[in-house]
Amino acid sequence: MLKARVTIQLKPTVLDAQGAVVRNALHSLGFHSVENVHMGKCIELDLAEGTSADEVDAMCRKLLANPVIEQFQVQFSE
Repeated sequence: MLKARVTIQLKPTVLDAQGAVVRNALHSLGFHSVENVHMGKCIELDLAEGTSADEVDAMCRKLLANPVIEQFQVQFSE
């Protein structure tokens, strides 16, 4: 079965408030080596045979990611 892993993160120009909160929390716990945190989401899709990369790209652009503020990467595996 073909699988796709979609990783979605905010674009670099968008403020990642949740990442800043996590970074500050790590600093308060003594983990001062953390310079920045980028929060995102990971979606795993089990795909039918014959599903094209273009179809997965369309899924991301139409539903899974907000192309105005988010960027995504797709990795395929079997």
